[in-house]
Formats: sequence, structure tokens, C-alpha cells
Amino acid sequence: MLEEIAIENLGVIRSARVPLGPGLTVITGETGAGKTMVLTGLGLLMGGKADPATVRPGARTAVVEGRVRVADRPRVLRRVDEAGGEVDDDGSVVVLRTVAAEGRSRAHLGGRGVPQTVLAEIADEIVTVHGQSDQLRLRTAAKQREALDASAGAEHQQLLDAYRSGWTERAALQVEIDDIEARAAERSREAELLRLGLAEVERVDPQPGEDTELTSLVARLSNVEELRVAAQLAHDAVAGDETGETETGEPAVGSVERARRSLESATHADPSLARQVERLHEVGYVLADVATDLSGYVEDLAADPAGLETAHARLAELGTLTRSYGSTIDEVLAWASDAGLRLLALDDGGERLRAATAQRDELDELLRGLAGRISASRAEAAMRLQAAVTAELRGLAMGGASLVVDVARAAEPGPWGADAVSFSLIPHPGAPARPLGKGASGGELSRVMLAIEVALATDTARADVGTAVLPTFVFDEVDAGVGGRAAVEVGRRLASLGRVAQVLVVTHLAQVAAFADAQLVVTKSTDDGASADDGADAPPVVTVTGVHEVTGEDRITELARMLSGQEDSDVARRHAVELLESSVVGA
Repeated sequence: MLEEIAIENLGVIRSARVPLGPGLTVITGETGAGKTMVLTGLGLLMGGKADPATVRPGARTAVVEGRVRVADRPRVLRRVDEAGGEVDDDGSVVVLRTVAAEGRSRAHLGGRGVPQTVLAEIADEIVTVHGQSDQLRLRTAAKQREALDASAGAEHQQLLDAYRSGWTERAALQVEIDDIEARAAERSREAELLRLGLAEVERVDPQPGEDTELTSLVARLSNVEELRVAAQLAHDAVAGDETGETETGEPAVGSVERARRSLESATHADPSLARQVERLHEVGYVLADVATDLSGYVEDLAADPAGLETAHARLAELGTLTRSYGSTIDEVLAWASDAGLRLLALDDGGERLRAATAQRDELDELLRGLAGRISASRAEAAMRLQAAVTAELRGLAMGGASLVVDVARAAEPGPWGADAVSFSLIPHPGAPARPLGKGASGGELSRVMLAIEVALATDTARADVGTAVLPTFVFDEVDAGVGGRAAVEVGRRLASLGRVAQVLVVTHLAQVAAFADAQLVVTKSTDDGASADDGADAPPVVTVTGVHEVTGEDRITELARMLSGQEDSDVARRHAVELLESSVVGA
């Protein structure tokens, strides 16, 4: 619920503070005084688009500040918290909007700067605005369907939520199915290539590290004579030839042994030499082992042309794999492992398609059932809504008119269900039903729209009864084009709505204003435009000097002005008193 709006330098308004309360509040005043500009300010607070042209001439910025009670509105409280704003102890939050004459607008919520879209999100939970331009709102089939759904109750909304959830899931499944089918040929080609590669790897049957081992074998078999000479020379140098000698003299084994004996004979003189004797003994053992190993290597080393050819052939065979699937056999084996897993996944595409298709079919069955229940619920809501609106029309001096809400089968189902909803007006008995907005005068259309909006708003408001925060409905001169008894009935219906909601109405009709719980008058005056920031040459401007509530005699005076344009007319004042006395709506 809105508690207060303060406006500075917006349009013709220099400074105004508008206190607001529950029930029906009307805003009246002479033409051009700035009544609608109050709603412009409200629109800014609710996240509306900022227009620098609305800044009062001569001012740098326009400022609109409002206090909104949000207690017991969990989604609003959560959004304020997410935005970093603070809610006051009394359950209200301050909303601020500034519009620069040259530059961007800024929005603040609970003391924290926020995007204007955040204010719009909060407004959707609290305020509904109906203006003359909003008469177009219900002319589209989609908006008419939404209006009918809004009037159908909580159980209907639960059905819609379940249907939309199922529809979203089905859409995701269909995307998956389309992707599987579209890529079927591509996956088939990939799978065939993988099968060919795996078959080749299986035929060759490479072993881990086999290519490295074969490369070493080929190198050895290709250089048998060179290796034999080198190994024999090394052996002879260590252990000597058949005679026990080397080409250069004593072999390494003999030299080490002689050195050991020499030191050993001197250990009695210096016991520390025993450590060196032990080490030379160890060296002798190592050299003997090396000589034995070299002798065995030379004996085993023999030319093997057949083995060499076989090794070359095997390396060539392995090369066909490494050229295609990896630079080494180990990489080839890793590729084969990954390829096997990928092939399993590709072969599973058919199963995935069958599973997704089966799940989609199940969802189709579920959606058909929900769509049928939604259609039945809409049909019931349509009967209630057209009866309620038709009753409202009778009270608005359109007793012969009736609203027809038609729920028919849509050409294709959608996320809203399987229905096409349309509103039609029968202007008088015997006349054909025509789509809403066609075949009606401006005044008739205003009353039809008001009847629909009041019927819908009343249902919505009653759903919120019992909460600490009343919903707020704003009507901007929707009574245009009506008068007399119809105007009285407009006021009566707005006042009735005010029993269960906060209703703000900008009106020029005394018959409507008389039903208000509070009447605010916007007054205007002309000054010379001089101010601290306007400059000495600023032209005279019309500014609002105040917005104040009128009661008692002041209210009678304002109603008389609205009736005749002459607040001091005795006839007009008597008529104003009569309106106030008769404008009573039961709780």
C-alpha cells in the first residue's frame, strides 16, 4: 500500500506532498493543475520510463519520493533484501527516483541504488494502474486470456503452473530429440570410422612399449659386428685375452689385484690403509663381473637376418597405427580406450532417442489432461466473469449490454494451454456480439472497460484480504465519457472496491469524488518563476502550490466547483451536499 508521495520539479509541480491511506482516495483539481502529473510521479516510483522533458522548466532535476508498505509481501521483502535495501521497522520502504533535465534517471530502493527494473518488479506485486490508454490492454486475445485466468482463482493458477512446467520440460525434450535426429548421420559416420580404427588396432594387437623395444632390437641386430668388436675389446681390457694379456699390457683385473696386494702388505705399518684395500677388493669383484657379462654378451651376439627382418616388418605394421592414432604405441592404446567409450556413447544414441521420445509422449499425455482441466476451469471462470461484468454494466447505465467470454479450442496448443479466449460485447438485446472495442462509443467502451477492470480487481483484492498490506489500484480518469447516473454508479463501484483495497482515482466528476474516503485537491498558482537556480530571466510559470485534503465545508466547495465551475453557487453547494449524503457504500 502506498503511504505517501513527495514530488519536486515534475511538470507543473514545483513541490507537493501527497498523503495516502486505505479506501478510496480521489485526486481532483482544475484542468492543468497537475492531477495527472501526480500519477506520472507514481509511475516513476513504479519503474516507469523517465522522460527528461517532464522536468519542470528551469530546474536541473525532478525528484519523486514515496513510502510503500510492504509488510507481509514475502516476494517484495525478498527482492528488497536482494537489492541491498532496508525495510523500516514499521514494514515500509522508501523509494526514490530522480530525473535529470540533461542526463539519466536514477532509482533508489531502501537507501540503495538499483536499476529501474527492480522498482517495476516490486510494482507488479503491489500496484495495478488503469488509465484511458489502458483501454487497449484488453483488446488482444493474449491479454483477454490472461485476464480470465487472473479471475479464475488459486486452483486454476496451480493448474496453469503445472502445465507451464510440463510444457517447458517437453520443449527441452523436443530440442534433444531434434538434435539426436539431426545428428544421426554425423554420428553414424563417426561411429563407422571408430569401428574401422578399433578393428585395425585389434588386428595388429600392439603391446605397451612394443615400438620402443623393437627399435632397440633393430638397432642391435643391424650392428652385430660393431657391437662384437667393441664388447671384445672392452672384455680384453678388463680381463685380458686368452693369454691373459692385453694389447697395452696388464689387464684391469690384474692391475687392481696387484694394487690391492701392495697396499695389503703395508697395512701393518699403517692400519688406515685397510679401508683402501677393502675398496680395491670390491673393485676387483666388479671388474670380474663386468668381464663375465661382456664374455656372455659376445657369445650371445650373433647375426640374425631373419630376426632383423621380422623386427622391421613389425615396426612397419606398428607404424600404420602411430601415423593415424598417435605418435607412440602407448598413445595408440590410449586412443583405442577413448574410442571404445565414445563408440558406446554413439551407439547409445538410438536408446537415448527412444527414451526421450517415450518421455515426450508421457508428457504429451499429461499436458492433454492438464489442458482439459484448464479448459473446464476457464469455461467456469468465463461464466462467472461475464455474469459479473454484465451486472456491472447494468449499474453503469448499460442495462441492455452484456459481455460474452468465449473459450474455444486454439489452432495449436501453447504454454498457456489449448484455448483461445475472446471477449465480445452485445451492446443491446438482439444485437450480434462484436469483438471488444468494436462497435462501441468512447463512453460505452470506457464503461465496459471499467466494469471488466472493477470485476477483475475486486476478485484480486478479495484474494488479499487478511494481509497487512492492501493491494493498490490506480484509475486515471477512466470515468471519461460518462456522466449522470452512470457517473454515480462508477463512483459507487470504485468505493465498493475501496472496501477491500487501496484505490486512487484521478477524476473530474463530482459524482465519483463524492464517494471517496479522502479527497485531495491539486491547486495551482502563477508566480514570476524566480528561484535560486532559475536565473533572473526565467519566464513566469504555472506551478502547483500544494496538494491538500479537503473536508467539511472545503470539500463541499470543491464538489460545487466540479459540478458547476462556481464554488459559491448555492444550487451547486446544495447538490454537493446531496451527493455526499447519498454517496454511502456499505462495508
